[in-house]
Amino acid sequence: MSSRSAFARYATLRRAARLLNDFRFEQTDPARFYGAIATDTAVMADSVHPGGLSGTTMLDVGGGPGYFADAFAERGATYLSAEPDPSEMHAGGLDQRASVRASGQQLPFADNSFDICLSSNVVEHTSAPWAMCEEMLRVTRPGGTVIVSYTLWYGPFGGHEMGLTHYAGGHRAARWYTRHHGHPPKNLYGTSLFKVTAAEGLAWSRSVAGAADTTLAFPRYLPSWLWPIMRVPGLREVLGTNLVLVLRKR
Repeated sequence: MSSRSAFARYATLRRAARLLNDFRFEQTDPARFYGAIATDTAVMADSVHPGGLSGTTMLDVGGGPGYFADAFAERGATYLSAEPDPSEMHAGGLDQRASVRASGQQLPFADNSFDICLSSNVVEHTSAPWAMCEEMLRVTRPGGTVIVSYTLWYGPFGGHEMGLTHYAGGHRAARWYTRHHGHPPKNLYGTSLFKVTAAEGLAWSRSVAGAADTTLAFPRYLPSWLWPIMRVPGLREVLGTNLVLVLRKR
């Protein structure tokens, strides 16, 4: 079974509705939200990597508090995360047994070190996302899988906790949020949140064609029958919400 058909069977309307409901708890109950995302991400990686996760070594770039560790370990992967922000590493109060403090743009690992390199909802939080993706490709072994999943700026979740106000502009949305809540948003536009599009990610995947083959490009949280929208410029930026790029390193 191809990686596309394997995950497409899982990408149902029921799953989309369940994940949409979990998004409501990102700020109020992060353990619930990230626990659900961790399980979903592990299933996704298990589906798109040839042979599945069992027996693989993997790096989670921007692993944050470490919510993903158990979900991947349960499927037989040796999990390691890299996170540059020490406060983010300890935000969940989890035991950081498999984490290193490191920038995704300068990963402290040798070439060809991991079977799988994953970045989940990190691209939009870095000012040099494609440099990070180049690093992910570098540390992945030939035949290994790179998975890059990120939130699209022009989609309904592009503003994160600022809601749909980001359509009025990132800086304006941040000012409105601060005025309403009495403190700035966690994801501050221009500092820890940036405008990233599907077109940019697809262009990057084409630019590394000599080093890797793009095997999948799909909207992460939508049912598989809506995946073709990623072939429609403009529409994919708004309705895609989150783009997943899956590359197989040569």
